[in-house]
Amino acid sequence: MTVLVTGGTGVVGQPVIRRLVESGRNVRGLARSEKAASVLTGLGAVPSPGDIEDPDSLVRAMSGCEVVYDIAGLVSFCPDDPAALYRINVEGTRNVVRAARRAGVRRLIHTSTVAALGERPGTVGNESTRHTGRYYSHYARSKHQGELVALAEAGDMEVVVVNPASVQGGGRITGTGNLLLQAVNGHLRFLVDTPISIVDTEDCVRGHIAAEQRGVAGRRYVLSGFTITLRQACDLIRELTGGRYPIRFIPRPLLAPLSPLADLIGRRVRSVPICRETMHLMRYGARYDGSQAARELGLEYRSAHETFAGALDSFRKAGLTEV
Repeated sequence: MTVLVTGGTGVVGQPVIRRLVESGRNVRGLARSEKAASVLTGLGAVPSPGDIEDPDSLVRAMSGCEVVYDIAGLVSFCPDDPAALYRINVEGTRNVVRAARRAGVRRLIHTSTVAALGERPGTVGNESTRHTGRYYSHYARSKHQGELVALAEAGDMEVVVVNPASVQGGGRITGTGNLLLQAVNGHLRFLVDTPISIVDTEDCVRGHIAAEQRGVAGRRYVLSGFTITLRQACDLIRELTGGRYPIRFIPRPLLAPLSPLADLIGRRVRSVPICRETMHLMRYGARYDGSQAARELGLEYRSAHETFAGALDSFRKAGLTEV
């Protein structure tokens, strides 16, 4: 059986390809460039030239494929160009699903995000969450719209949606993983003690593959292993490294009067992305329940200790820390 993976050079896409190749599957990876093709070849996949913004290239890449993993997407907060999020996450998804139908693909696994659930601020989101209709970031809006498009355009094709929480652990050294790296290296001085739900990289991979094998078409599955506050995360880092980190924690209620000034603050502080989007996340946190996916897909999530230890190991192997 031949499988196509979009977004195969990313944080989730690379380990998904590795796992599929290890299981004996014939894997193609959509390649936008020669550099991407080289990475895909190194993973054991066959590069297929194409772009999610080029429908005809997608049909060619999917020819003869029974399954597509639609992992490609743009993650961006406080974006200078919000239109890019909708072009990739909404219209790109539409192109992928329509191309899959044209190519006769049987099943498509669409990677969404917990940010698309739209729960009320301060509550715990899950598969049954009814979207409030309010969006607190262009990223959340674009991913929710993309998820709706994937299901609406499915036709007779089986589409299963996975909604990962923040993906951390082994292999994650960029994006939000960089915040953890800064904490490990003692570069953070201030943090908001906000809760965040995390799924280990390996659990996210297993969740994707289990969604292909056991997921119900038309359903979504929230992949969330544990919820931890940033203070608890820093305590765990201290336990794992033996280090002492002089981080001061800002109480979340103090952020309320600063929210209207977030964009102005962000223009002056360039070291981390600060705007109304991230200020909302810091004020309310992000809590999600992945127990339904665990039951229905047969997942057993890794602990916070295992996930953070895996992240530290990746940092050390990459030469990014000496702790």
